[in-house]
Amino acid sequence: MKKQKAPPKSAFIRVHQRPIILFQPKHFGTASVCFNNMLGAILTLGISTLALGQTFEVASVKAAVLPERVYIGPARGGPGTSDPEQITWNYARLIDMLMTAYDVKAFQINGPSWISSERYNVVAKVPEKSTKEQVNVMWQNLLAERFVVVLHRESKEFQVEELVVGKDGHKLKDTTVEDPNAEGPPKMENGVLKGPGFVTMIRMGSGGPSAHTVAKAQNLSRLLVLVGNNVGRPVLDKTGLTGKYDFELEYTPNIPPGQLLPPGGAPTPAETASEPGLSIADALQKQLGLRLIANKAKLDVLVIDKAEKVPTAN
Repeated sequence: MKKQKAPPKSAFIRVHQRPIILFQPKHFGTASVCFNNMLGAILTLGISTLALGQTFEVASVKAAVLPERVYIGPARGGPGTSDPEQITWNYARLIDMLMTAYDVKAFQINGPSWISSERYNVVAKVPEKSTKEQVNVMWQNLLAERFVVVLHRESKEFQVEELVVGKDGHKLKDTTVEDPNAEGPPKMENGVLKGPGFVTMIRMGSGGPSAHTVAKAQNLSRLLVLVGNNVGRPVLDKTGLTGKYDFELEYTPNIPPGQLLPPGGAPTPAETASEPGLSIADALQKQLGLRLIANKAKLDVLVIDKAEKVPTAN
């Protein structure tokens, strides 16, 4: 049988640094006896994710400066889209790329503050017939190569909210958008959303801020983020709903006083509200037939051990 070639040492250390440390004899005593067998298993896993070449054919990563007014959306292109062999992502943050690469939420990433503020433009050429799962591995390898990302996983207990369907059923409507998979910025005409998108508009009134969220051709992923930002806790989807929906939500956003003012200072009479509206939890139940249940959950967390702010040259 042909002897298998070991992966490069640097690639192995980046992905499997923590498992090696866990088997130091001083921590486990007799566990050192099985170290060689375990090391072989880990090396095999390392080969499957790195040495087999699941990387983008070509990738450009450049630092970007965020303009004052610009649409910031998800990556465009890739498997399942109209342009499966190219991914373009403008003004992406490192935390966004980590979320995509490892299929986690922002609250599951523990790293330096700059991963949520620095912006980058990424263009990547995807090998033909690649799957979404393969592209996720390509993102992982790109982050290791260009940002020198080293990370490990931990389990952590969170106070969470579970989003469930109310006892009388949900009120979400299946989307009527002709092309629910259309990409790009939301198309607005006279303040009305005309295509796929998720838009939140906030007004200031005498009774405080009021928010109006409009979604078309959306699954529940962005709603979970919106609710989590307002309740200050992770929100887990327990609805079992997997379609794409059109819906609207009117609620009082959770914004600290003094952090949001309309252009020009004080609100105009047309913008004023006589009294505060519903909390987002009450709005979910009344308007969408969904409700929140407080709970605790153990979730995986990515701990960033090392990352470079300036990506290596293209």
